[in-house]
Amino acid sequence: MAAYQAFVTLATNDSYAKGAMVLGQSLRNHNTTKKLVALIGPNVAEACREALASIFDEVRVVDVMDSGDSAHLALMKRPDLGVTFTKLHCWTLTQYSKCVFMDADTLVLSNIDELFEREELSAAPDPGWPDCFNSGVFVFRPSKETHERLLTFCDENGSFDGGDQGVLNSYFNTWATADISKHLPFLYNLSSVSIYSYKPAFKQYGHEAKVVHFLGKTKPWNYSYDPQKGEVRDHAALPDSCHLHPDYLLTWWQVYAKFVLPLLQQAYGDKPFTSGFVEATPPPTPPPPRPAQNLSSEERKQRWEAGQIDYLGDDAFANIKRKLDSFLK
Repeated sequence: MAAYQAFVTLATNDSYAKGAMVLGQSLRNHNTTKKLVALIGPNVAEACREALASIFDEVRVVDVMDSGDSAHLALMKRPDLGVTFTKLHCWTLTQYSKCVFMDADTLVLSNIDELFEREELSAAPDPGWPDCFNSGVFVFRPSKETHERLLTFCDENGSFDGGDQGVLNSYFNTWATADISKHLPFLYNLSSVSIYSYKPAFKQYGHEAKVVHFLGKTKPWNYSYDPQKGEVRDHAALPDSCHLHPDYLLTWWQVYAKFVLPLLQQAYGDKPFTSGFVEATPPPTPPPPRPAQNLSSEERKQRWEAGQIDYLGDDAFANIKRKLDSFLK
């Protein structure tokens, strides 16, 4: 049996590829000793693949629609489960003895290599229905047999929620009752939504969080970042924005700005791409001084004493300097 162990993630488009890069870099930043594997869809741009390869040990393209295996045959009956079938490819990574799958919208806050001490299928409870596990983070053992059985199960039963979480909870259906050691503490998959639904618990335990999961339609990469001010923008304008904790959102962007964006800039070269940064606006050009008015010295003196100083005209700095220069010649 293979001795290597790996963290695995999945990106089906360029946006999720950015999330995968931040996730992979956060694992690196916290000194994981495990391999990093990114499964990507065929639509991920070549530049994103290049940037991913700078962070991950292995970047593998998985395309269920074009594969000739049993997944392809099953998908013909269940096209609605395309992304789910793609995620199930992680069980084909049999060169690794054990893996931890992490969604591309998760962020690691500390070293979590201890998860490899757990067995398949270990996962944290879902905040919406705690007797189901959330499939954003789970421990599994790659196996071609398990992969085949999962595909057959998908074909015959579908998914009660239309995605991989419904399939996996139905297949690993004793998770809630059989073995408490397979229940990961919620701090390994802290849903950003749940922070606000049970604030006292977050206040009590939140500082111990190891992985934050940006659930919901709005993802960190849907925002923009102002590098000059170190601020995340558009927080109030987006749907679901109240669900993303600002501290974790800022941490995501800081990892992206420091480590990921330089890789993308190098990979894209002269080609344009969406950086997510707020474009710096140049300072406004001051208007030219108004031409001097023909006022007598006495009239100008009276205006100065009355506080009526024409900063843009007669009393503009340029005009005063010109007058002084003529005296000093």
